[in-house]
Amino acid sequence: MKTDIIIKRFMALVMLLGITSSYAQISKAEIIATGLTCSMCSNAINKQLKAMPEVEKVMIDLNNNTFVVNLKKNSKITPEALRLNIEKTGFFVGSMILTMDANTIEPKDNSSFKNASGTYILVSPDEKSANEKLRLKVLNSGFVTKKEYKKSAKMLSKYIGFGSQEGTYYVKTI
Repeated sequence: MKTDIIIKRFMALVMLLGITSSYAQISKAEIIATGLTCSMCSNAINKQLKAMPEVEKVMIDLNNNTFVVNLKKNSKITPEALRLNIEKTGFFVGSMILTMDANTIEPKDNSSFKNASGTYILVSPDEKSANEKLRLKVLNSGFVTKKEYKKSAKMLSKYIGFGSQEGTYYVKTI
């Protein structure tokens, strides 16, 4: 019992020391909304997203209920703010993929980085080449469907503090 507590504290310390500051900002978010039944539904989300001061442009794919949100340079918007704005319209996020500059981020399992929009912990990252845009799928509850969250929650539970830290996002590269 004592050994488990010591190991958990040690892993938390290693994780905190492993957090690197990064200037990677979110440049784009691809959001699949759930619960939409018509074009008026997507129009409500479109208006809500466009009203955000950090948003430069919103493109909609009505066939897939996808909203591609281009953000202004040096935007400090959080994934949580995007999610809450969609929920204000009465709909939910089924998937959120963030695009960031990858120059300062080394994607390896359980590595993390912090920027103005939060702390990101990488879960099972894929290899990528340098100087690419990093595409990250947010795995937290409320950012994927309930079915997908339930499916991945067991795997994600190995990460210390999973689901309990505000402003911390568990992401996988895609």
